[in-house]
Amino acid sequence: MRYELMRPAQIRAAIAAGTPVVLPLGVLEYHGEHLPSGMDTLAVTRVLDRLEQERDLVILPAFPYGAASHAVRGPEGGTVQVGAEALEPFAQALFLGLLRVGFRNIHAVIHHQTENFVQGMPTDLAFRLAARQAVFQLLEAERGEGWWGGEGNAGYYAGHGAGANPFNWVQVHPLMDARLIEAFHFDHAGLGETALMLALAPETVDMSALVPDDPWYVAGAEAATAEEGERGVALILERLRGLLA
Repeated sequence: MRYELMRPAQIRAAIAAGTPVVLPLGVLEYHGEHLPSGMDTLAVTRVLDRLEQERDLVILPAFPYGAASHAVRGPEGGTVQVGAEALEPFAQALFLGLLRVGFRNIHAVIHHQTENFVQGMPTDLAFRLAARQAVFQLLEAERGEGWWGGEGNAGYYAGHGAGANPFNWVQVHPLMDARLIEAFHFDHAGLGETALMLALAPETVDMSALVPDDPWYVAGAEAATAEEGERGVALILERLRGLLA
């Protein structure tokens, strides 16, 4: 279900059912001459299109305006850089808005600079901090200051085992975690990302744009196939099925 197409009764039903709400995150960044600038976002949205066919999801409109940085190439390559300092207040307001609607199973999924996700990079760090801040803000508004220290909360840690951790209400995930990166190609516009786009968004790929003097990070892209991309998609879907429970 696409949130912007849902009627109020459908939203209420999704809340009651605990249906996962998913925000696709990405950037607009140079990915060589053969791939689209929205590759990172498309990888998430097109995978969710497939997952939506097999289970109930609420999919929010994608947010592609992350902190791309100009580490790969300057703005002349089409990269749009939005600093993390601008992202965090927006993300906090968005997550708080979704919590106030009543959702308690919110997930953001990102595919950009996530090879070091445990340490974090600007876009995911901004949204991860925002998620925590939004939950704290809601809890204090609803339960008052000192909510955690009150006697009524003595079973707080025990409740985690029963799935009652409020800080699980909003989570941010990489599209590919460390285990999946070991099983599939993780690169920038090379074999892995080109294969994913050939599988997920072939209409956006121009393999004829590959030339011998392409940047080093594009090396290997000429060997990409849709079949190899489908292998990566299958691994990603398997992981998301477990996360979006």
